[in-house]
Amino acid sequence: MNAVGPPVVTVTPAWLALREPADAAARALDLVEEVRHLLPASTPAVVHDLGCGTGSMARWLAPQLSGPQRWVMYDRDADLLACAAADVPPLTADGSRATVETRQRDITRLDQRDLSGASLITASALLDMLTAAEVERIARSCVDAGCPALLTISVTGRVALTPSDPLDDAIASAFNAHQRRAEEDGRLLGPDAVGAAADMFARLGAEVVIRPSPWRLGASDTALTTEWFKGWVSAACEQRPELTAATRAYVEQRLADAAAGRLRVTVHHHDLLAVPREPPDDR
Repeated sequence: MNAVGPPVVTVTPAWLALREPADAAARALDLVEEVRHLLPASTPAVVHDLGCGTGSMARWLAPQLSGPQRWVMYDRDADLLACAAADVPPLTADGSRATVETRQRDITRLDQRDLSGASLITASALLDMLTAAEVERIARSCVDAGCPALLTISVTGRVALTPSDPLDDAIASAFNAHQRRAEEDGRLLGPDAVGAAADMFARLGAEVVIRPSPWRLGASDTALTTEWFKGWVSAACEQRPELTAATRAYVEQRLADAAAGRLRVTVHHHDLLAVPREPPDDR
């Protein structure tokens, strides 16, 4: 595989912009408080952002941390990296500058040399799109770098729609199976990703804290709710094609409810903070 690697998941700037406010509202703020105490006080913080997309993690986190920051952003997609470079984070909490460097890379192939000098490693909506082997490589790279890792907005497999419908559970089950589908490089972890990452970090000698970070979508989130719902059902029907005919009326009603502001959706996620301790003997 070359340094960049073939694209595996395609996302658009429009979708990332649509979800950015919901991600920002969902992330666990108490983990940010932990991060504040872990960053260097006398030197600029160097933050490596894995699978950065258009840079939403930096735009959310940089203003909550004090002092100058240098963000190193990694993604496979050159177009997304261009967006990230063009929309740099605002000033940090104390008015210092945050700068951005972009690197087009396969983030599952990074090693200690790539992350050398990092003060913090971050990612958002990443872990559930990886295989167990890829999560292990990332965990090892983070622990070898000797700095905390804040990995946010990973799906747990739990979704709640209000009003409820008997088909909700069938769609959720098929979607979760799709999230765990087999790929060329192995089976994706999907909803199992946070648990797998936590176990790996702990085995490598890191202290792990997990917090809930749910999307809570209501009448003011119609556009995001509609696009999320379409993608949720599409993935479920791709996994179980027999659902396509069975859900036509269901989809029509759900989309009408969303357009009218009647549909409420909670999409459960977890945030994970891993802080290396003493290096384990078996690495």
